Amino acid sequence: MVSINSKLPQVGTNIFTVMSSLAAEYNAVNLGQGFPDFMMSEELIALVNKAMQKGYNQYAHMAGYSLLRERIAEKCNALYGSNLNADTDITITPGGTYAIYTAFTTILEKDDEVIVFEPCYDSYIPNIEVNGAKAIRISLQYPSYHIPWNEVQQKVTAKTKAIIINTPHNPTGFVLTENDIIELKKIVAGTNIIIISDEVYEHLIYDGIQHQSILRDAELMQRSFVCFSFGKTYHCTGWKIGYCIASAALMKEFRKVHQFNCFSCDTPKQIALAEYILNKDAYMQLCSMLQEKRDYFRNLMQETPFTCLPSHGSYFECYSYNFTDESERDLAIRLTKEYGVTAVPVSAFYKEGNDNKVLRFCFAKQQETLEKAVERLIKLK
Repeated sequence: MVSINSKLPQVGTNIFTVMSSLAAEYNAVNLGQGFPDFMMSEELIALVNKAMQKGYNQYAHMAGYSLLRERIAEKCNALYGSNLNADTDITITPGGTYAIYTAFTTILEKDDEVIVFEPCYDSYIPNIEVNGAKAIRISLQYPSYHIPWNEVQQKVTAKTKAIIINTPHNPTGFVLTENDIIELKKIVAGTNIIIISDEVYEHLIYDGIQHQSILRDAELMQRSFVCFSFGKTYHCTGWKIGYCIASAALMKEFRKVHQFNCFSCDTPKQIALAEYILNKDAYMQLCSMLQEKRDYFRNLMQETPFTCLPSHGSYFECYSYNFTDESERDLAIRLTKEYGVTAVPVSAFYKEGNDNKVLRFCFAKQQETLEKAVERLIKLK
Protein backbone atom coordinates (compact mmCIF):
# COMPACT_ATOMS: atom_id res chain seq x y z
CA MET A 1 0.00 0.00 0.00
CA VAL A 2 1.03 3.60 -0.61
CA SER A 3 1.75 5.45 2.61
CA ILE A 4 2.37 9.09 3.48
CA ASN A 5 3.76 10.92 6.47
CA SER A 6 0.83 12.75 7.98
CA LYS A 7 1.25 16.50 8.35
CA LEU A 8 -1.27 16.37 11.20
CA PRO A 9 -0.57 13.04 12.92
CA GLN A 10 -2.37 13.98 16.14
CA VAL A 11 -5.53 15.23 14.44
CA GLY A 12 -8.67 13.15 14.07
CA THR A 13 -12.26 13.98 13.18
CA ASN A 14 -13.19 17.31 14.77
CA ILE A 15 -15.55 17.50 17.72
CA PHE A 16 -18.34 19.19 15.75
CA THR A 17 -18.58 16.28 13.34
CA VAL A 18 -18.43 13.76 16.17
CA MET A 19 -21.15 15.39 18.26
CA SER A 20 -23.40 16.20 15.30
CA SER A 21 -23.20 12.58 14.16
CA LEU A 22 -24.17 11.46 17.65
CA ALA A 23 -27.01 13.98 17.70
CA ALA A 24 -28.37 12.57 14.44
CA GLU A 25 -27.98 8.97 15.66
CA TYR A 26 -29.88 9.62 18.91
CA ASN A 27 -32.33 12.18 17.50
CA ALA A 28 -31.04 14.73 19.98
CA VAL A 29 -31.63 18.48 20.06
CA ASN A 30 -28.35 19.72 18.60
CA LEU A 31 -27.06 22.74 20.53
CA GLY A 32 -23.51 21.68 19.74
CA GLN A 33 -22.58 22.91 16.29
CA GLY A 34 -22.92 26.64 15.62
CA PHE A 35 -25.65 26.92 13.04
CA PRO A 36 -29.15 28.47 13.21
CA ASP A 37 -32.17 26.21 12.79
CA PHE A 38 -34.34 29.08 11.54
CA MET A 39 -34.69 30.32 7.98
CA MET A 40 -32.37 32.87 6.46
CA SER A 41 -33.70 35.88 4.56
CA GLU A 42 -36.10 34.97 1.78
CA GLU A 43 -35.08 38.20 0.05
CA LEU A 44 -31.45 37.10 -0.04
CA ILE A 45 -32.43 33.67 -1.37
CA ALA A 46 -34.46 35.36 -4.10
CA LEU A 47 -31.50 37.58 -5.01
CA VAL A 48 -29.30 34.52 -5.54
CA ASN A 49 -31.95 32.94 -7.74
CA LYS A 50 -32.28 36.20 -9.67
CA ALA A 51 -28.51 36.31 -10.25
CA MET A 52 -28.49 32.73 -11.53
CA GLN A 53 -31.44 33.38 -13.82
CA LYS A 54 -29.67 36.43 -15.24
CA GLY A 55 -26.65 34.32 -16.13
CA TYR A 56 -24.16 35.18 -13.38
CA ASN A 57 -22.92 31.60 -13.19
CA GLN A 58 -19.34 31.79 -14.42
CA TYR A 59 -16.12 32.65 -12.62
CA ALA A 60 -16.02 35.84 -10.60
CA HIS A 61 -12.85 37.91 -10.37
CA MET A 62 -10.11 36.15 -8.38
CA ALA A 63 -10.34 38.78 -5.63
CA GLY A 64 -14.14 38.75 -5.65
CA TYR A 65 -16.98 40.52 -7.42
CA SER A 66 -15.90 44.16 -7.58
CA LEU A 67 -19.24 45.69 -6.54
CA LEU A 68 -19.37 43.47 -3.46
CA ARG A 69 -15.85 44.51 -2.46
CA GLU A 70 -16.77 48.16 -2.95
CA ARG A 71 -19.80 47.83 -0.70
CA ILE A 72 -17.85 45.96 1.96
CA ALA A 73 -15.38 48.84 1.95
CA GLU A 74 -18.21 51.37 2.29
CA LYS A 75 -19.73 49.40 5.16
CA CYS A 76 -16.46 49.00 7.07
CA ASN A 77 -15.45 52.60 6.52
CA ALA A 78 -18.78 53.73 7.94
CA LEU A 79 -18.77 51.34 10.90
CA TYR A 80 -15.12 51.48 11.93
CA GLY A 81 -13.70 54.67 10.45
CA SER A 82 -11.32 52.66 8.31
CA ASN A 83 -10.05 53.85 4.95
CA LEU A 84 -10.24 50.71 2.85
CA ASN A 85 -9.49 50.44 -0.84
CA ALA A 86 -11.82 47.87 -2.39
CA ASP A 87 -9.36 47.03 -5.16
CA THR A 88 -6.31 46.35 -3.02
CA ASP A 89 -7.48 45.57 0.53
CA ILE A 90 -10.38 43.09 0.29
CA THR A 91 -10.58 39.52 -1.01
CA ILE A 92 -13.73 37.39 -1.03
CA THR A 93 -13.10 33.90 0.34
CA PRO A 94 -15.00 30.61 0.71
CA GLY A 95 -15.70 31.25 4.38
CA GLY A 96 -13.93 32.78 7.35
CA THR A 97 -12.05 29.57 8.20
CA TYR A 98 -10.49 29.58 4.72
CA ALA A 99 -9.48 33.23 5.14
CA ILE A 100 -7.68 32.38 8.38
CA TYR A 101 -5.91 29.38 6.83
CA THR A 102 -4.81 31.41 3.82
CA ALA A 103 -3.49 34.20 6.05
CA PHE A 104 -1.41 31.68 8.00
CA THR A 105 -0.16 30.04 4.82
CA THR A 106 0.79 33.44 3.41
CA ILE A 107 3.09 34.36 6.29
CA LEU A 108 4.33 31.21 8.04
CA GLU A 109 7.65 29.49 7.47
CA LYS A 110 9.21 26.49 9.18
CA ASP A 111 9.82 26.97 12.91
CA ASP A 112 7.93 30.28 13.12
CA GLU A 113 5.89 30.74 16.30
CA VAL A 114 2.28 31.92 16.60
CA ILE A 115 0.71 32.95 19.90
CA VAL A 116 -2.71 31.33 20.28
CA PHE A 117 -5.20 31.80 23.10
CA GLU A 118 -6.96 28.68 24.36
CA PRO A 119 -9.70 27.62 24.29
CA CYS A 120 -9.66 28.45 20.59
CA TYR A 121 -11.54 27.68 17.42
CA ASP A 122 -10.33 24.26 16.41
CA SER A 123 -8.78 25.19 13.04
CA TYR A 124 -6.12 27.56 14.39
CA ILE A 125 -3.50 25.15 15.69
CA PRO A 126 -3.75 22.65 12.79
CA ASN A 127 -3.45 25.62 10.38
CA ILE A 128 -0.24 26.65 12.10
CA GLU A 129 1.23 23.16 12.31
CA VAL A 130 0.47 22.15 8.73
CA ASN A 131 2.57 25.15 7.69
CA GLY A 132 5.55 23.90 9.69
CA ALA A 133 5.20 26.48 12.46
CA LYS A 134 4.63 26.11 16.20
CA ALA A 135 1.63 27.23 18.23
CA ILE A 136 2.60 28.95 21.47
CA ARG A 137 -0.48 28.30 23.55
CA ILE A 138 -1.65 30.66 26.29
CA SER A 139 -4.73 29.84 28.36
CA LEU A 140 -7.37 32.51 28.79
CA GLN A 141 -8.06 33.21 32.46
CA TYR A 142 -10.83 30.88 33.64
CA PRO A 143 -13.69 31.56 34.28
CA SER A 144 -13.71 35.09 32.80
CA TYR A 145 -11.65 34.00 29.77
CA HIS A 146 -9.71 37.27 29.68
CA ILE A 147 -6.26 37.50 28.07
CA PRO A 148 -3.28 37.45 30.50
CA TRP A 149 -1.24 40.13 28.73
CA ASN A 150 1.77 39.80 31.04
CA GLU A 151 2.12 36.19 29.95
CA VAL A 152 1.79 37.20 26.31
CA GLN A 153 4.70 39.59 26.68
CA GLN A 154 6.78 36.84 28.26
CA LYS A 155 6.06 34.43 25.39
CA VAL A 156 7.07 36.81 22.59
CA THR A 157 10.41 35.79 21.08
CA ALA A 158 12.45 36.50 17.97
CA LYS A 159 10.55 33.61 16.37
CA THR A 160 7.08 35.09 17.00
CA LYS A 161 5.59 35.62 13.55
CA ALA A 162 1.96 36.22 14.52
CA ILE A 163 -0.66 36.57 17.22
CA ILE A 164 -4.19 35.38 16.47
CA ILE A 165 -7.10 37.02 18.26
CA ASN A 166 -10.81 36.24 18.10
CA THR A 167 -13.58 38.63 19.12
CA PRO A 168 -16.38 37.88 19.83
CA HIS A 169 -14.76 34.66 20.96
CA ASN A 170 -15.66 31.12 20.00
CA PRO A 171 -16.24 29.08 22.16
CA THR A 172 -16.69 31.34 25.21
CA GLY A 173 -18.47 34.49 24.00
CA PHE A 174 -15.77 36.68 25.58
CA VAL A 175 -15.19 40.00 23.77
CA LEU A 176 -12.07 42.13 23.63
CA THR A 177 -12.12 45.52 25.33
CA GLU A 178 -10.49 48.78 24.33
CA ASN A 179 -7.83 48.06 26.95
CA ASP A 180 -7.07 44.73 25.27
CA ILE A 181 -6.34 46.54 22.03
CA ILE A 182 -4.06 48.95 23.88
CA GLU A 183 -2.14 46.03 25.39
CA LEU A 184 -1.89 44.33 22.01
CA LYS A 185 -0.47 47.50 20.45
CA LYS A 186 2.18 47.73 23.17
CA ILE A 187 3.31 44.17 22.54
CA VAL A 188 3.61 44.40 18.75
CA ALA A 189 5.08 47.92 18.65
CA GLY A 190 8.51 47.92 17.04
CA THR A 191 8.23 44.28 15.92
CA ASN A 192 7.39 42.46 12.69
CA ILE A 193 4.59 40.52 14.36
CA ILE A 194 1.49 39.99 12.20
CA ILE A 195 -1.99 40.02 13.72
CA ILE A 196 -4.64 37.64 12.45
CA SER A 197 -8.01 38.84 13.72
CA ASP A 198 -10.96 36.45 13.55
CA GLU A 199 -14.03 38.69 13.59
CA VAL A 200 -16.63 36.42 12.03
CA TYR A 201 -19.08 37.23 14.86
CA GLU A 202 -18.63 41.02 14.52
CA HIS A 203 -22.38 41.73 14.55
CA LEU A 204 -23.26 39.15 17.20
CA ILE A 205 -22.23 41.24 20.20
CA TYR A 206 -24.50 42.05 23.12
CA ASP A 207 -25.15 44.15 26.22
CA GLY A 208 -24.35 47.42 24.46
CA ILE A 209 -20.68 46.49 24.06
CA GLN A 210 -18.79 47.99 21.13
CA HIS A 211 -16.99 45.60 18.79
CA GLN A 212 -13.25 46.29 18.98
CA SER A 213 -12.40 45.60 15.36
CA ILE A 214 -8.78 45.87 14.27
CA LEU A 215 -10.22 47.96 11.42
CA ARG A 216 -10.67 50.81 13.90
CA ASP A 217 -6.92 51.23 14.30
CA ALA A 218 -4.96 52.36 11.24
CA GLU A 219 -1.63 51.46 12.84
CA LEU A 220 -2.64 47.89 13.67
CA MET A 221 -4.27 47.47 10.26
CA GLN A 222 -0.87 47.78 8.57
CA ARG A 223 0.18 44.50 10.20
CA SER A 224 -3.13 42.60 10.19
CA PHE A 225 -5.29 40.13 8.31
CA VAL A 226 -8.91 40.59 9.46
CA CYS A 227 -11.31 37.75 8.66
CA PHE A 228 -15.10 37.87 8.36
CA SER A 229 -18.05 35.62 7.50
CA PHE A 230 -21.30 36.33 5.68
CA GLY A 231 -22.55 32.98 6.96
CA LYS A 232 -22.69 34.17 10.56
CA THR A 233 -24.17 37.55 9.67
CA TYR A 234 -26.94 36.29 7.38
CA HIS A 235 -27.74 32.88 8.95
CA CYS A 236 -26.36 30.94 5.97
CA THR A 237 -23.37 29.07 7.38
CA GLY A 238 -23.60 26.46 4.62
CA TRP A 239 -22.86 29.08 1.96
CA LYS A 240 -19.22 29.28 3.07
CA ILE A 241 -18.73 32.86 1.90
CA GLY A 242 -16.53 35.31 3.79
CA TYR A 243 -13.78 37.82 3.18
CA CYS A 244 -10.36 38.93 4.35
CA ILE A 245 -9.22 42.53 4.77
CA ALA A 246 -5.57 43.57 4.93
CA SER A 247 -3.24 46.37 3.89
CA ALA A 248 -2.39 46.39 0.19
CA ALA A 249 1.09 44.96 0.78
CA LEU A 250 -0.17 42.03 2.87
CA MET A 251 -3.17 41.41 0.63
CA LYS A 252 -0.91 41.18 -2.43
CA GLU A 253 0.79 38.18 -0.84
CA PHE A 254 -2.50 36.72 0.42
CA ARG A 255 -3.88 36.71 -3.13
CA LYS A 256 -0.82 34.86 -4.43
CA VAL A 257 -1.83 31.91 -2.25
CA HIS A 258 -5.56 32.36 -2.75
CA GLN A 259 -5.42 32.32 -6.57
CA PHE A 260 -3.86 28.86 -6.62
CA ASN A 261 -6.19 27.41 -4.03
CA CYS A 262 -9.85 28.19 -4.67
CA PHE A 263 -9.13 30.89 -7.31
CA SER A 264 -12.59 32.46 -6.96
CA CYS A 265 -15.84 32.10 -5.02
CA ASP A 266 -19.48 31.38 -5.79
CA THR A 267 -20.55 34.08 -8.26
CA PRO A 268 -24.36 34.28 -7.88
CA LYS A 269 -24.06 34.52 -4.10
CA GLN A 270 -21.60 37.40 -4.44
CA ILE A 271 -23.98 39.19 -6.82
CA ALA A 272 -26.81 38.75 -4.32
CA LEU A 273 -24.75 39.84 -1.33
CA ALA A 274 -23.63 42.99 -3.14
CA GLU A 275 -27.27 44.08 -3.27
CA TYR A 276 -28.40 42.73 0.10
CA ILE A 277 -25.55 44.36 2.03
CA LEU A 278 -27.25 47.72 1.36
CA ASN A 279 -29.92 46.62 3.87
CA LYS A 280 -28.20 47.90 7.01
CA ASP A 281 -30.95 46.68 9.31
CA ALA A 282 -30.11 43.09 8.41
CA TYR A 283 -26.81 43.32 10.26
CA MET A 284 -27.38 46.26 12.63
CA GLN A 285 -30.40 44.62 14.29
CA LEU A 286 -28.76 41.22 14.53
CA CYS A 287 -27.36 41.84 18.02
CA SER A 288 -30.78 42.54 19.55
CA MET A 289 -32.33 39.45 17.96
CA LEU A 290 -29.56 37.10 19.12
CA GLN A 291 -29.31 38.71 22.57
CA GLU A 292 -33.00 38.00 23.04
CA LYS A 293 -32.32 34.34 22.26
CA ARG A 294 -29.31 34.27 24.58
CA ASP A 295 -31.32 35.79 27.42
CA TYR A 296 -34.24 33.44 26.84
CA PHE A 297 -31.96 30.41 26.90
CA ARG A 298 -30.11 31.75 29.96
CA ASN A 299 -33.37 32.13 31.88
CA LEU A 300 -34.48 28.63 30.94
CA MET A 301 -31.13 27.17 32.01
CA GLN A 302 -31.60 28.45 35.56
CA GLU A 303 -33.83 25.42 36.14
CA THR A 304 -30.95 23.06 35.29
CA PRO A 305 -27.91 22.12 37.42
CA PHE A 306 -25.60 24.14 35.15
CA THR A 307 -24.00 27.51 36.03
CA CYS A 308 -23.81 30.23 33.40
CA LEU A 309 -20.44 31.67 32.36
CA PRO A 310 -21.84 34.83 30.72
CA SER A 311 -21.38 35.32 26.99
CA HIS A 312 -21.29 38.80 25.45
CA GLY A 313 -21.09 37.69 21.83
CA SER A 314 -21.20 34.87 19.26
CA TYR A 315 -23.77 32.07 18.93
CA PHE A 316 -22.64 30.46 22.17
CA GLU A 317 -22.83 30.49 25.93
CA CYS A 318 -20.77 28.26 28.20
CA TYR A 319 -22.06 26.54 31.33
CA SER A 320 -20.02 24.96 34.10
CA TYR A 321 -21.12 22.01 36.24
CA ASN A 322 -20.23 20.34 39.55
CA PHE A 323 -22.97 17.74 39.86
CA THR A 324 -20.77 14.98 38.42
CA ASP A 325 -17.09 14.10 38.18
CA GLU A 326 -17.48 13.09 34.55
CA SER A 327 -15.18 14.69 32.01
CA GLU A 328 -16.68 17.26 29.69
CA ARG A 329 -16.51 14.85 26.77
CA ASP A 330 -18.12 11.99 28.70
CA LEU A 331 -20.91 14.23 29.97
CA ALA A 332 -21.56 15.65 26.49
CA ILE A 333 -21.86 12.13 25.10
CA ARG A 334 -24.13 11.02 27.97
CA LEU A 335 -26.37 14.06 27.51
CA THR A 336 -26.78 13.14 23.85
CA LYS A 337 -27.42 9.44 24.40
CA GLU A 338 -29.53 9.53 27.56
CA TYR A 339 -31.22 12.94 27.51
CA GLY A 340 -31.34 13.82 23.81
CA VAL A 341 -29.44 17.12 24.04
CA THR A 342 -26.10 17.75 22.35
CA ALA A 343 -23.52 20.25 23.59
CA VAL A 344 -19.80 20.53 22.90
CA PRO A 345 -17.11 20.01 25.56
CA VAL A 346 -14.94 23.12 25.86
CA SER A 347 -11.97 20.81 26.48
CA ALA A 348 -12.09 20.10 22.72
CA PHE A 349 -10.89 23.67 22.15
CA TYR A 350 -7.63 23.03 24.04
CA LYS A 351 -4.85 21.05 22.41
CA GLU A 352 -4.16 19.21 25.66
CA GLY A 353 -7.86 18.81 26.46
CA ASN A 354 -7.93 21.06 29.55
CA ASP A 355 -11.04 20.03 31.47
CA ASN A 356 -12.66 22.78 33.58
CA LYS A 357 -16.05 21.04 33.61
CA VAL A 358 -17.62 23.37 31.03
CA LEU A 359 -19.93 22.69 28.10
CA ARG A 360 -20.71 25.05 25.21
CA PHE A 361 -24.30 25.46 24.02
CA CYS A 362 -25.48 27.18 20.84
CA PHE A 363 -28.49 29.43 21.48
CA ALA A 364 -28.97 30.55 17.84
CA LYS A 365 -32.07 28.41 17.59
CA GLN A 366 -35.83 28.73 17.43
CA GLN A 367 -37.55 29.29 20.77
CA GLU A 368 -39.19 25.87 20.53
CA THR A 369 -35.80 24.22 20.05
CA LEU A 370 -34.35 25.89 23.14
CA GLU A 371 -37.41 24.99 25.19
CA LYS A 372 -37.25 21.37 24.10
CA ALA A 373 -33.59 21.11 25.01
CA VAL A 374 -33.98 22.61 28.48
CA GLU A 375 -37.06 20.50 29.25
CA ARG A 376 -34.73 17.52 28.85
CA LEU A 377 -31.82 19.04 30.75
CA ILE A 378 -34.02 19.77 33.77
CA LYS A 379 -34.30 15.99 34.23
CA LEU A 380 -30.53 15.63 34.40
CA LYS A 381 -29.17 13.55 37.29
